[in-house]
This record gives sequence, C-alpha cells and structure tokens, in this order.
Amino acid sequence: MHWKFISLWGGKKVELRETLRAVTPFGGLVVFFEFLRQVGYGQAVRQHLPFRFTSPNAIDPVETFTAFLLSVLAGARRFAHSSWLRADVALHELLGINRFPVDDTIRNLFKRFGQGQCQRFFSGLWNWQLQRLPECAAGYSLDLDSTVFERYGQQQGALRGPNPRKHGRPSHHPLVAVLAEAHFVLHGWLRSGNCGSARGVVEFLKEALALLPERHAIRVVRADAGFFDQQLLGFLEQRGLPYIIVARLTLWLKREAARVTQWRALDEHYAVGEFSLQLWSWNRPRRFVVIREQLRAERASLGRKLLEVPGYTFRVFVTNLALPPEELWRDYNRRADMENRIAELKHDLAADDFCMQEFFATEAAFRSILLLFNLLAEFQRACRFPSYRQPATLRAQVFLCGALLGRAGRRLVLHLSTSWGGLQRRIPLLENVLTYGRPTSPKLNPQTAT
Repeated sequence: MHWKFISLWGGKKVELRETLRAVTPFGGLVVFFEFLRQVGYGQAVRQHLPFRFTSPNAIDPVETFTAFLLSVLAGARRFAHSSWLRADVALHELLGINRFPVDDTIRNLFKRFGQGQCQRFFSGLWNWQLQRLPECAAGYSLDLDSTVFERYGQQQGALRGPNPRKHGRPSHHPLVAVLAEAHFVLHGWLRSGNCGSARGVVEFLKEALALLPERHAIRVVRADAGFFDQQLLGFLEQRGLPYIIVARLTLWLKREAARVTQWRALDEHYAVGEFSLQLWSWNRPRRFVVIREQLRAERASLGRKLLEVPGYTFRVFVTNLALPPEELWRDYNRRADMENRIAELKHDLAADDFCMQEFFATEAAFRSILLLFNLLAEFQRACRFPSYRQPATLRAQVFLCGALLGRAGRRLVLHLSTSWGGLQRRIPLLENVLTYGRPTSPKLNPQTAT
C-alpha cells in the first residue's frame, strides 16, 4: 500500500509507504534506561512497592509504575496520554516488557494507595536516592515553598483557598522542600486547597529531616513570607538550624522598619539596617534585617512601600544568623531558583495535571513525579553535564531520537538516527553512566553550583 502527495514547498512528489519495522521517537531513552539499571531502580521499586498481584494475567505493578514515569518523561499531561507509548513496540523491547499498561491500569495502581502505603513506599525510595546524594562541603540550603494546583471537579481535598490566578477556583496546595545545590526534592506533601502556606510545616520538616542522612548537613533554611510563623521559627531554633525567612509586614513591623535611623549604604540605591523585636505571642525577641531600596522609574522594586517613609521600598527578613545584612540578603536571593523548580515540576513534568477522585491516589501520582524529578537530577550528575538542564531540555536534547528496531542474528539492534545526533552523541553519556558510582567525597559547593 502506498500514497503520493506533493511537498508544501518546492512541488516535489513524495511517496508514502508503511513499514513493518518497529520505530520509536524516543531512542535516546536508552541512556536513561542504562542509568536506571546502574542505580538499581527496578530492585528498589520492587522492594518498597506495597502491592503484589497474584493473577497470572496481571501486569507487574513495577512495570505499571515505570510506565507512568516514562509517560510523564515523554510529555504526557493526562493518564490517557500514556497511550502514546502503548504502540511503541521498539520502546517495549528496550524495557523488556511484553505488555504496556493502558491508562486505566495506571490509574488503578494509584487508587490502591492510602496514606500508609504512600508514606512507606516513597520514604523507602527517598532513602534509596539519598544514599547516592553527594555531600556538600558547606552544607545544603533547604528551600521551602508552596504552590497551587487548580482543579476542575469534585476531587477530595480540592477546596477553595489562596489562588492568585483564579480566585475561588478549587485547588490543592502542595508543600515542597528542595536541597538547592543538588536540585533535589527532599520532601513533598499534597494538601487541601484551603491550607495556608505554613499549615503543617513543622510536621512536614520533621519528616523531611528524618529522611536526610546524618552525613548531610543543612547550612540554612530559606522561605518566603508565607512561612513567617512563630511555631516554625521556634522549631528551627530548637533543632539548631540557621534560617532566613521573609517577614510578613504587619502593622508593628512596618512601624519598626520606619523607625530605623542607622542605615548603611551599599550603593546609591540600596541601604541596610536592622532591629530586634519580640512580637505579640512570641517567646523571645528576634533579629530583623531591613533592605531599603530607593524608588526608580526604570526599575520595579520587590519591596513594600511605607507611608511613613516615601520614596523607598522595604524588605524585612527574620534570621538567627549573625552575618552582615547584605550577605543575608544575597544568600536569600539565591532562593529565587526555587521558583524554577516549581515551574519545571508543573510545566515540564505536569505535576499539577494528574488528578483522581481519591486524595491519596492523587498524592501518590504527585510524589511519583517528584521521584522522577530527582532521578533526572541524578541522571545529569551521572552523565557529568557541565550545568543543570531542565527536564524539557533533557527530553529535547537527549531522549528524543528517531530509531529503528532490527536484528543481527538473534540479537536486537536499535539503529539511532544520525540526524538526531545518533549513537555518537550519546556514547560519552553512556560511558559516564557506566562508571557512575556512589560519591564518597564532597562534590558540591554552594558558591559554584548552578
């Protein structure tokens, strides 16, 4: 069977024909598969997955879980999009599976998760990942943030709450903690939409810190004004953890910031000052650092205006560090990279799109995507990329590669297209993955990490 058509430009005749050979657009995934084999991914998932199927016709739940991760990696934004890979016979051969699960099979796997299964399964996998996390010479920066996942329906936990884009829209309000220098998501919770940013953050941090091995130190905890909470500050001080948190500019803090008289100029536009204050219901006074910026027509300011001091905007931080104000400010500004991690989870890996009726089924899918994000970050360390690449960039530059599946005698052969970089571009990555092992010495420096 064949068909002919004329090219859009140039008027060339092109003949269309079918082929019996298995073709895949994701031939570059062989590098990622080799990485998963090298780190023992299959054994780790099988060890911690709390489900075992006895039916001889059931698809192995480890294969179903992996099928979901690969669908997300390929760009799926709905469970139904997993059908993209169901017809990819070449990819199935690379995985070594006979049947690729349909979207209902993937959904049903996540519907089996309750709160206990979520906790045990993902805690085990996080411990498995943290064993290979390189040590950071000066300690890791732990960044806290929350975001909004808009929902359309009557899903459990989808409630009205803070939603900067669509006011009144039901949503979930997840909480995430990231080790900044390693681009590693240490912990994540899915919460109902009516939660404030700091709701449950102390218990969340207790779980996150319990996951972290003793050989990994926390250099500083950074968070925005949504986490300006006495309970959180007291917990961090009790644990001996340094912190820099943006202060919520309440009436009392505005008055104190306006009363600062000793300012030290950093340049013609910025000046720093500080004061100590014990707010109502606090058990002790704390140090506040103030950054004053002069208003300029050509540049927008991140601070807030005070009626008592026209012509300036102010940002206030609370901290238990004794560093100069400008160093604290520069340190906190590096937390801006946390917004990139949230954006990558939502836009590159569709963390906000996989939603089911059951709350813990949705949380299991969400935490699976966090697991995939960490695997991609470790994959980059194994390949020794000179700088961090977003998941969508990895998809375009490494994983996308047209390939044909063939045979040489009894051996399977995957022919990678040279127009997509072929095997030649991926051999250095494969060589690095094959020599990848658990780091035994400090590899990351917060001053040089990208």
